[in-house]
Amino acid sequence: MAAGKSAHLARILRNGKVLILAMDQGMEHGPTDFNAKNINPEYVCEIAGLGHFTGFAVQKGVAKLYKENYSGKVPLILKLNGRTNIVPKDECYSSQVASVKEAVDLGADAVGYTIYVGSQREADMFREFGLIEQQAHDYGLACVVWAYPRGKYVKDEKSPEMVAYAARVALELGADVVKINYPGSVDAMKWVVASAGRCRVISAGGSKQPDGEFIAKVKDMMAGGGSGLAVGRNVWQNENPEKISKEIAKVVFGD
Repeated sequence: MAAGKSAHLARILRNGKVLILAMDQGMEHGPTDFNAKNINPEYVCEIAGLGHFTGFAVQKGVAKLYKENYSGKVPLILKLNGRTNIVPKDECYSSQVASVKEAVDLGADAVGYTIYVGSQREADMFREFGLIEQQAHDYGLACVVWAYPRGKYVKDEKSPEMVAYAARVALELGADVVKINYPGSVDAMKWVVASAGRCRVISAGGSKQPDGEFIAKVKDMMAGGGSGLAVGRNVWQNENPEKISKEIAKVVFGD
């Protein structure tokens, strides 16, 4: 591993684990995920900077306009592509909207890129990420891939076999970390982790759940060999985001 990438990757790790606060949902889901408090990016930036997270994943608009609210408090993971949920899922394609150079200029330690494995536009996303991976690693940045089976050719996007396939694709394409949807059990998670080899596997937090149920899921993810979590709604939709962040960090980092 190049010295530069090693240093940047180390910044999004703690005890070898990753805990990302994600706020890319504004583009991906629209404003329906937000309320009067958390629709303000300043509020979520404040949560990101509490000290529990090793990365803050956002699109470039938030990264640029709210830099003063998070810079120096939490490492930036700049999301380089995105889409809305207005387009039907079986036609999904997440187009590149930011460059590696923009990530460097913003002081990011990593870039993030979504690949819909099995979609009709899979080849386009492979091609885009191939260039991104090369450029990012040349600059020393780490690469995090959001790898989701999706599209009309995918019969069951949540099946352990498909999730494992997506994780393996991320490894083959050169990702340092792959974010997947939790495959449903500890044993299934172990197979996903094995499929990803030396690419660290982290799980998506998903839709808001009761605290107890969510923490139990996080424990199962980690018991299956996961390297951490990328969580959004289960933190910034929570009535007590600092408390739930501490609980999640305790499970992920073993504090």
